[in-house]
Amino acid sequence: MNHYYKTALIALSLIGLNCKDQPKEKGSAADGTVETVNDNKGEIIIEEAIKAHGGPLYDSANYQFVFRDKLYTFNNKNGNTYTVHSIDSVGNRIADYLKNGTFKRTVNENPVTLSLEDKTKYSNALNSVVYFATLPHKLKDNAVIKQYVGEAVVKGEDYDVVKVTFKQEGGGVDHDDIFMYWINKKSHYINYLAYSYSVNEGGVRFRSAYNPRTVDGIRFQDYINWEAPIGTSLSDLPALFEKGQLKELSRIETVDVQNMDAKDIEE
Repeated sequence: MNHYYKTALIALSLIGLNCKDQPKEKGSAADGTVETVNDNKGEIIIEEAIKAHGGPLYDSANYQFVFRDKLYTFNNKNGNTYTVHSIDSVGNRIADYLKNGTFKRTVNENPVTLSLEDKTKYSNALNSVVYFATLPHKLKDNAVIKQYVGEAVVKGEDYDVVKVTFKQEGGGVDHDDIFMYWINKKSHYINYLAYSYSVNEGGVRFRSAYNPRTVDGIRFQDYINWEAPIGTSLSDLPALFEKGQLKELSRIETVDVQNMDAKDIEE
């Protein structure tokens, strides 16, 4: 998911009922000025969110965490290196490595040959976990298109709402995914996000953040993953969430987060 996530909804449905104020027009739709203004504001709001969650610390971050009994690492020095280590049902030690877009797998420390389909599948899975664990850092990638769509009130707090789509070039196999982020106006934290996707017959998800904690300057938070009927407008999801009309599907929990550079210094 994102570079990595899923299904095109009509743009009008995304600028829906929860957006209480649309940005003031500074030009006509014909000359493209309004969209440019919105995009610039979206860029600024996302940049503020990145700063609030960790800012430049992300650029050299070297962390590990556990997610669903698998050990993940991400190291952003000299590019991006992601790993995941796990043990299969018969005791084999499996390690996946994704370094600057190049994927490889070892089993019991021995390299294995994978089909292109499997490489893509495992690479996307690893990238997706790190993507969500380090939000909103990856939203500054060149393939990310950010558009401000308005304001909303969720549980009595004010939010800016930014829609995120992806360019085909550099946007990954799921470049047609559509995301929406609710960024708190005061804290600039991303407390809610939603996305729609088309693979596996498609789906609509809403995530609410909980258990926030800051580890050596970088904010990590867990999410409750809520399911909505296919075709539900992303902008309608906060209202459905407040009314208790979404189904809890899963929990996205990163456990035992550690700054590996701090650990090295301590040792």
